[in-house]
Amino acid sequence: MEKMKVICHMLISIDGKVTGSYLENKHISECLDHYYRIHRELNGDAFACGRVTMEGSFTHGFYPDLSKYDGSDVVFDDFVANHSQTKYAVAFDRKGKLGWKNGTLFDEDEGYSNRHIIEVLTKEVNPSYLSYLRSIGVSYIFAGDKELDLEIALRKLNKLFNIKTLLLEGGSIIDGAFLLASLVNELSLVLTPMIGNTNDKPLFYESIETCFALNKVDKLDDKTIYLHYLKKD
Repeated sequence: MEKMKVICHMLISIDGKVTGSYLENKHISECLDHYYRIHRELNGDAFACGRVTMEGSFTHGFYPDLSKYDGSDVVFDDFVANHSQTKYAVAFDRKGKLGWKNGTLFDEDEGYSNRHIIEVLTKEVNPSYLSYLRSIGVSYIFAGDKELDLEIALRKLNKLFNIKTLLLEGGSIIDGAFLLASLVNELSLVLTPMIGNTNDKPLFYESIETCFALNKVDKLDDKTIYLHYLKKD
């Protein structure tokens, strides 16, 4: 298997926060534009988020009625849905809580739109949910029994979907899980001119001491700085 490159691409405050009301502040609209532009330029085969981020950005709280799928006799094997897309949206959704409406993610930003959706699950998922995903054409893979095994997930994403570069885009829990597993190869950080609130989440919810080498610094405008780091061996 070709080793997958994982680039953690995030918009952050000066104090390293990645969530919070500051993201709605009028002063960072240009920063957001830079973030989305750089996402497109990085041109990953897939972008990945945790459940909370996917729900907030794309499914917006929808969850299907699974009652008609009750009693589904589904084998807990990986499922690759029929699709024509070559770019992917990967959801790390341990118990299967995201409510997709079809197998393709559409978004007003072309960097996220027209991507085939892949759910990364554990065997804690409701079998009815698997039947639902099959019915709407969402692919899914299993990466662990109760907790996600990220190395298994990356291996399967590479083998089944030929994903070679993954843009990891939060939230802080999934970012931290990748860092703890030593799976983050690069950091791509768009720094805003804001300080977050006390309870806003940091870039990595959990972390270990890890050294990165500064590869690039760009002043993008009078508010925004871009930082790119490579992990040191």
